[in-house]
Amino acid sequence: MIRPRNLLFLCLLTPIVLRAESKNPADYPLRVHILGKDQTTFYHHRYAEESKGEGRANIFENGEARGADFTFDCSEKLKASFGFETYPAKWKKSNQELTVLLPVFGKTGSYFTCNLKTDVKDFAYAMQQGRMISEPVADFKQWMIKHDYDPEHGKNTPIRLQPGEKPATPSQE
Repeated sequence: MIRPRNLLFLCLLTPIVLRAESKNPADYPLRVHILGKDQTTFYHHRYAEESKGEGRANIFENGEARGADFTFDCSEKLKASFGFETYPAKWKKSNQELTVLLPVFGKTGSYFTCNLKTDVKDFAYAMQQGRMISEPVADFKQWMIKHDYDPEHGKNTPIRLQPGEKPATPSQE
Protein backbone atom coordinates (compact mmCIF):
# COMPACT_ATOMS: atom_id res chain seq x y z
CA MET A 1 0.00 0.00 0.00
CA ILE A 2 1.36 3.41 -0.96
CA ARG A 3 1.47 6.02 1.76
CA PRO A 4 -0.02 9.43 0.91
CA ARG A 5 3.36 11.10 1.46
CA ASN A 6 5.08 8.72 -0.99
CA LEU A 7 2.30 9.22 -3.53
CA LEU A 8 2.68 13.00 -3.26
CA PHE A 9 6.47 12.70 -3.74
CA LEU A 10 5.97 10.46 -6.79
CA CYS A 11 3.47 12.90 -8.32
CA LEU A 12 5.88 15.80 -7.83
CA LEU A 13 8.89 13.90 -9.21
CA THR A 14 7.24 12.41 -12.33
CA PRO A 15 7.03 15.67 -14.38
CA ILE A 16 10.70 16.41 -13.66
CA VAL A 17 11.78 12.95 -14.85
CA LEU A 18 9.63 13.19 -17.98
CA ARG A 19 11.13 16.58 -18.91
CA ALA A 20 14.74 15.49 -18.45
CA GLU A 21 16.53 14.88 -21.72
CA SER A 22 18.65 11.79 -22.24
CA LYS A 23 22.41 12.35 -22.01
CA ASN A 24 23.17 9.21 -24.04
CA PRO A 25 24.70 10.12 -27.45
CA ALA A 26 23.10 6.98 -28.98
CA ASP A 27 19.67 8.63 -28.50
CA TYR A 28 20.64 11.46 -30.88
CA PRO A 29 20.70 10.23 -34.52
CA LEU A 30 21.46 13.57 -36.23
CA ARG A 31 24.65 15.62 -36.25
CA VAL A 32 24.99 19.41 -36.10
CA HIS A 33 27.99 21.45 -37.19
CA ILE A 34 27.73 24.90 -35.59
CA LEU A 35 29.52 27.29 -37.95
CA GLY A 36 29.03 30.49 -36.00
CA LYS A 37 27.00 32.04 -33.23
CA ASP A 38 26.49 35.25 -31.29
CA GLN A 39 25.45 34.99 -27.67
CA THR A 40 24.91 36.91 -24.47
CA THR A 41 25.67 35.16 -21.20
CA PHE A 42 23.79 36.09 -18.04
CA TYR A 43 25.51 35.73 -14.68
CA HIS A 44 24.26 35.41 -11.11
CA HIS A 45 26.84 35.87 -8.34
CA ARG A 46 29.67 35.50 -10.91
CA TYR A 47 28.40 32.15 -12.22
CA ALA A 48 27.02 31.78 -15.72
CA GLU A 49 23.30 31.13 -15.41
CA GLU A 50 22.18 31.06 -19.05
CA SER A 51 23.17 32.00 -22.59
CA LYS A 52 20.90 33.31 -25.31
CA GLY A 53 21.74 33.98 -28.91
CA GLU A 54 21.56 33.04 -32.56
CA GLY A 55 23.72 31.32 -35.13
CA ARG A 56 24.13 29.24 -38.26
CA ALA A 57 24.75 25.51 -38.63
CA ASN A 58 24.54 22.53 -40.94
CA ILE A 59 22.26 19.71 -39.85
CA PHE A 60 23.27 16.25 -41.10
CA GLU A 61 20.27 13.99 -41.63
CA ASN A 62 19.78 11.04 -43.99
CA GLY A 63 23.25 11.47 -45.49
CA GLU A 64 22.76 15.12 -46.46
CA ALA A 65 23.59 18.49 -44.94
CA ARG A 66 21.10 21.34 -44.77
CA GLY A 67 21.83 24.80 -43.50
CA ALA A 68 19.84 26.22 -40.61
CA ASP A 69 19.63 29.56 -38.90
CA PHE A 70 18.84 29.14 -35.21
CA THR A 71 18.14 30.87 -31.91
CA PHE A 72 18.84 29.37 -28.51
CA ASP A 73 18.39 29.81 -24.77
CA CYS A 74 20.75 27.40 -22.97
CA SER A 75 21.76 26.74 -19.39
CA GLU A 76 25.45 26.90 -20.40
CA LYS A 77 27.52 28.65 -23.07
CA LEU A 78 27.12 27.27 -26.57
CA LYS A 79 30.42 26.57 -28.34
CA ALA A 80 30.86 26.68 -32.11
CA SER A 81 32.22 23.50 -33.67
CA PHE A 82 35.99 23.21 -33.98
CA GLY A 83 37.07 22.23 -37.48
CA PHE A 84 34.68 19.54 -38.72
CA GLU A 85 33.46 18.64 -35.20
CA THR A 86 29.73 17.90 -34.96
CA TYR A 87 27.38 17.47 -32.02
CA PRO A 88 24.69 14.77 -31.61
CA ALA A 89 21.14 16.05 -32.06
CA LYS A 90 17.50 14.98 -32.48
CA TRP A 91 14.35 16.71 -33.58
CA LYS A 92 12.03 17.89 -30.83
CA LYS A 93 9.68 19.35 -33.49
CA SER A 94 10.61 18.36 -37.03
CA ASN A 95 12.41 21.20 -38.86
CA GLN A 96 11.43 23.66 -36.09
CA GLU A 97 13.19 22.72 -32.86
CA LEU A 98 16.31 20.64 -32.39
CA THR A 99 17.70 19.25 -29.13
CA VAL A 100 21.50 19.18 -29.22
CA LEU A 101 23.70 17.18 -26.85
CA LEU A 102 26.73 19.32 -25.99
CA PRO A 103 29.80 18.48 -23.91
CA VAL A 104 30.38 20.22 -20.60
CA PHE A 105 33.82 21.63 -21.32
CA GLY A 106 36.43 20.53 -18.82
CA LYS A 107 34.36 17.50 -17.71
CA THR A 108 35.00 14.46 -19.89
CA GLY A 109 31.87 12.36 -20.43
CA SER A 110 29.49 15.07 -19.09
CA TYR A 111 26.81 16.58 -21.31
CA PHE A 112 24.03 19.15 -21.26
CA THR A 113 21.19 19.64 -23.72
CA CYS A 114 20.16 22.81 -25.49
CA ASN A 115 17.16 23.40 -27.73
CA LEU A 116 17.71 25.31 -30.96
CA LYS A 117 14.73 26.89 -32.68
CA THR A 118 15.58 26.36 -36.33
CA ASP A 119 14.83 27.79 -39.76
CA VAL A 120 16.02 24.98 -42.04
CA LYS A 121 17.21 26.06 -45.48
CA ASP A 122 17.14 24.30 -48.86
CA PHE A 123 20.93 24.71 -49.17
CA ALA A 124 24.02 23.92 -47.08
CA TYR A 125 26.45 26.41 -45.58
CA ALA A 126 30.13 26.19 -46.51
CA MET A 127 33.27 28.23 -45.93
CA GLN A 128 35.21 29.72 -48.85
CA GLN A 129 38.34 31.81 -48.26
CA GLY A 130 37.19 32.56 -44.70
CA ARG A 131 33.68 33.61 -45.73
CA MET A 132 30.45 31.73 -45.21
CA ILE A 133 28.60 30.92 -48.45
CA SER A 134 25.64 28.77 -49.41
CA GLU A 135 25.75 25.93 -51.90
CA PRO A 136 23.22 23.42 -53.21
CA VAL A 137 22.67 20.35 -51.04
CA ALA A 138 23.63 18.10 -53.97
CA ASP A 139 27.00 19.87 -54.38
CA PHE A 140 27.75 19.55 -50.67
CA LYS A 141 26.75 15.86 -50.85
CA GLN A 142 29.22 15.31 -53.73
CA TRP A 143 31.96 16.89 -51.64
CA MET A 144 31.04 14.58 -48.71
CA ILE A 145 31.27 11.52 -50.98
CA LYS A 146 34.58 12.57 -52.56
CA HIS A 147 36.13 13.20 -49.12
CA ASP A 148 34.50 10.22 -47.37
CA TYR A 149 32.88 12.55 -44.83
CA ASP A 150 29.71 11.34 -43.11
CA PRO A 151 29.42 12.45 -39.46
CA GLU A 152 26.14 10.53 -39.01
CA HIS A 153 28.11 7.29 -39.46
CA GLY A 154 31.32 8.08 -37.57
CA LYS A 155 33.29 9.51 -40.51
CA ASN A 156 34.09 12.76 -38.70
CA THR A 157 37.15 13.95 -40.59
CA PRO A 158 37.18 14.47 -44.35
CA ILE A 159 39.96 12.77 -46.28
CA ARG A 160 42.47 15.20 -47.77
CA LEU A 161 42.97 15.14 -51.51
CA GLN A 162 46.26 13.99 -53.03
CA PRO A 163 48.40 16.72 -54.61
CA GLY A 164 47.00 17.58 -58.03
CA GLU A 165 43.49 16.22 -57.34
CA LYS A 166 40.68 18.69 -57.88
CA PRO A 167 38.12 19.17 -55.10
CA ALA A 168 34.44 18.42 -55.71
CA THR A 169 33.62 22.00 -54.75
CA PRO A 170 36.02 24.89 -54.22
CA SER A 171 34.25 25.92 -51.02
CA GLN A 172 35.55 23.09 -48.85
CA GLU A 173 39.29 23.11 -49.52
